[in-house]
Amino acid sequence: MSRFLIISNRLPVQISISENDIGVEPSVGGLATGMMSVSKSFNSLWIGWSGVDFNELTNSQVKKVNSALKKEKCVSVNLTQEEVELYYEGFSNKTIWPLFHYFNQFVEYEDEQWQAYKRVNQKFADVIAENMEGVDKIWIHDYHLLLLPQMIKEKFPDVTIGFFLHIPFPSYELFRILPWRNEIIQGMLGADLLGFHTFDYERHFMSAVRRLLGYDININEIHLPKRIVKVDNFPMGIDYDKFQDAALDSQKRSVRDKSEIRKELERYYLLYPETKFVLSIDRLDYTKGLINRLEAFEYFLENYPEYRNKITLVLLAVPSRIGVDQYQQMKSEVDEIVGRINGTYSSINRNPIWYFYRSLPFENLVDLYNYCEIALITPIRDGMNLVAKEFIASKTDGRGVLILSEMAGASKEMSEALIINPNDRAQIAEAIKRAIEMPLDEQIERNTVLQKRLKRYNIEKWATDFLNSLDKVLQNEQQYLAKKLTNSTRNKIIKELCQSDNRIFFLDYDGTLTGFKDNPKHARPDKELYELLDNLANNPKNRVVLISGRDKNTFEEWFGDKPYTLIVEHGVWYREAGGQWEMIEPLDDSWKESIRSSLEFYVDRTPGSFIEEKNYSLVWHYRKSDPELGLNRAIELKDEMTSLVSNLNLEIMEGNKVLEIKNRGINKGRAALKVLHSRPADKIMAIGDDWTDEFLFSDLPNEAITIKVGMAHTVAGYKVENFEEVRGLLQQMACEE
Repeated sequence: MSRFLIISNRLPVQISISENDIGVEPSVGGLATGMMSVSKSFNSLWIGWSGVDFNELTNSQVKKVNSALKKEKCVSVNLTQEEVELYYEGFSNKTIWPLFHYFNQFVEYEDEQWQAYKRVNQKFADVIAENMEGVDKIWIHDYHLLLLPQMIKEKFPDVTIGFFLHIPFPSYELFRILPWRNEIIQGMLGADLLGFHTFDYERHFMSAVRRLLGYDININEIHLPKRIVKVDNFPMGIDYDKFQDAALDSQKRSVRDKSEIRKELERYYLLYPETKFVLSIDRLDYTKGLINRLEAFEYFLENYPEYRNKITLVLLAVPSRIGVDQYQQMKSEVDEIVGRINGTYSSINRNPIWYFYRSLPFENLVDLYNYCEIALITPIRDGMNLVAKEFIASKTDGRGVLILSEMAGASKEMSEALIINPNDRAQIAEAIKRAIEMPLDEQIERNTVLQKRLKRYNIEKWATDFLNSLDKVLQNEQQYLAKKLTNSTRNKIIKELCQSDNRIFFLDYDGTLTGFKDNPKHARPDKELYELLDNLANNPKNRVVLISGRDKNTFEEWFGDKPYTLIVEHGVWYREAGGQWEMIEPLDDSWKESIRSSLEFYVDRTPGSFIEEKNYSLVWHYRKSDPELGLNRAIELKDEMTSLVSNLNLEIMEGNKVLEIKNRGINKGRAALKVLHSRPADKIMAIGDDWTDEFLFSDLPNEAITIKVGMAHTVAGYKVENFEEVRGLLQQMACEE
């Protein structure tokens, strides 16, 4: 049975160490809970930091800890205190965390922290390498390990890697300010499947990839030079049944067994039965919007005085990153605002805010979820926010109202909640009023829909969907590998060709024989290419046909004195070696003027784009434009042109960063067939890189050897990675007798 590795910053266990004993308890949390069932379904191993500095333990204690972890199918990555401070508290939480949550004012750019982040990611990679026997899949989690996928892929290229980011991915305009932005993106692209909570985060990541690295993107696939990376969104769920069952148990609990906070809520409610409890639970973190939330609650009390003695805010702030300055400052500010509100609006027996600065056991949390009528969850930026889902799951009778920030990832799938802007105090106050006044049947109607959705897409479904997608990525890779030109297949093809006395080579130019340039005029053939093609053409058994979308003047300049057959403009013009240019079919170019003004309009609106005029086509290039803008303008231009070109018997051909408008029905396939009709060949080889070459591959006889350059889907029989591999293949053929 193959093995499966789960990788996260922390292991899903808590370790306690005493003089004589080592204790290991399961952690409570979304990731640990969600992956537990997945972990049990596979022959899996979980790798992460144990939370223990092994340097402070005796050899005997280290052995006991490792033994205890082994029983839990865990392996520890040992981090020193300095590494934790620089990698975790430093770069992870003082650079990545604030930047990805849009708090640019808190971001630190310390090279020492960045270097530690790289070293620790490498430590994880080293531990993974030690445990790779029999492993075919790896799932890496979160922002602490953004460099890890590439580190693993470089050492183990055949393993399938999934990566899931549990926090937002910021817009390109924000992400671009990070000095190490390219390294971060390259690190993430080591994965075969990248998962995000929402489509927005996925879109932001794709934008950064396109703008920073210039890779081609097709829907949700990123085309790297040697492979394809799939990107998708997987909104994380919760263990729904666990919260439902716990809420039911809470209601059955005797008075003696109830938590103190639950008893206090019930005593207060007996004294003031008209009271509505509003629950606010969050880590004390600047991303959670606690300051805005308190100010909005203050605004509510000020503007709706009729509710001052009918509402109580239960504010639970869980301590977080106590040693970080921003968090200490925020704690002081929260204390001050709570004191001000209670000082202004308290009566003798009533405080509008009950404030708790601590964490609570699971049972106590469920008590709060179950007993409070309203949940006020208003993060300024949050990857998902599972508290919102836990609150709804705990409402066993359907009562309750969720007020949720539109900036939380959960808002995308919980539209039945009251969705608010966390920066709009008046809107939040109005939502609190609406929640207080909401009829019971409306509460139940909204929550019933939410609960069905949360129950259906729970934490196990989230994990299963991700792994199923990872399996599909593996299947796609295997399909690609099935067409990849292997050494044995290469040798077989060369042998077959050499046994023939009459062979023809149809060779595309840009992207096939040479790389792409921002300016097409700069992609001139080099000395190596001339020598390669000359060697191939000098063999009397070979016929070399360069078949390209280039214009005839350019090819005349580059290859006019060469013994090659030339076909240009996708099959418009044809020239035998040493002969004259002929049109394969008579064409008309009078349509150009009616099209040119539209193309010029898009040139003016798209800096870096330009028009190339060929004899019987017009080409709009946008390779030098901003990648996002160029792509959007290309879509607009194609939509605008579609009806116009159909009336003129024209068609639009999409190439690599180009749109070409040309006469309908003219393509490389038809041109190649005309060449073969005039002079048949025993063996045919065709090599090309973009979809215009698909006409060539499709129209050639079935026995033809067709080769696609790149990772894109194709009807060709084989694939190679790049133009360097094409040159190597042709070099072998040219050298064969």
